[in-house]
Amino acid sequence: MKLLIIEDEPDLRNIILKYLQKEGYVCEVAHDFPTAFKKINNYEYDCVLVDLNLPKGDGLNLVKMLREDESKAGVIVVSARNSVDDRIIGLEEGADDYLTKPFNLSELNARIKAVIRRKTNQISKEIIFGDLQIIPDERMVKIGDLELNLTKKEYEILIYLVRNKNRVVTKDSIAEHLWGDYMDEAVSFDFIYAHVKNLRKKLAEKKCGKYLKTIYGIGYKIEVN
Repeated sequence: MKLLIIEDEPDLRNIILKYLQKEGYVCEVAHDFPTAFKKINNYEYDCVLVDLNLPKGDGLNLVKMLREDESKAGVIVVSARNSVDDRIIGLEEGADDYLTKPFNLSELNARIKAVIRRKTNQISKEIIFGDLQIIPDERMVKIGDLELNLTKKEYEILIYLVRNKNRVVTKDSIAEHLWGDYMDEAVSFDFIYAHVKNLRKKLAEKKCGKYLKTIYGIGYKIEVN
């Protein structure tokens, strides 16, 4: 799951970032309105944490923008504004939840999971692609009655490709999806090659269609033959 943390307080931002990374999320951060605006426009997230008091802009406008653009991301306002009116306004403008500061990190994590779970259920309980049946709630992939035993990264690559079916997906975009702001820590794209190779092998072992294609020099494309 990929998150965007929009928070201008460096200490709090780092505390949230480190905690959520340990919980297994891929995280990106933004410290002001322009940075957050750019990231929201350029990338997709499963959940966005929005502080309302931001340098160079109001976080509430980011909430409005996400909803006007019909973003599928869950939105949680995390703010020091703790009046009833503030909470009502945040929710009416499109936030899925509103958490006031100070807060417990475990509660934040529980709320993130709840919002993502609701969003996933609203979109679809399962994804059908050719012979593949993907059940996001259980992170399960089945081919007929056979379950495909995938690693976390193999699953994330597969579902990312399926959600971008019939489109060429670059190696850069896959790396950014898997690693977020820390994609530069990967020395090369060898880790993507290895995961895709293993994914393709596991699909072939289950006699699944040859959906996954390599677009040499660019990336990959998944489509039903």
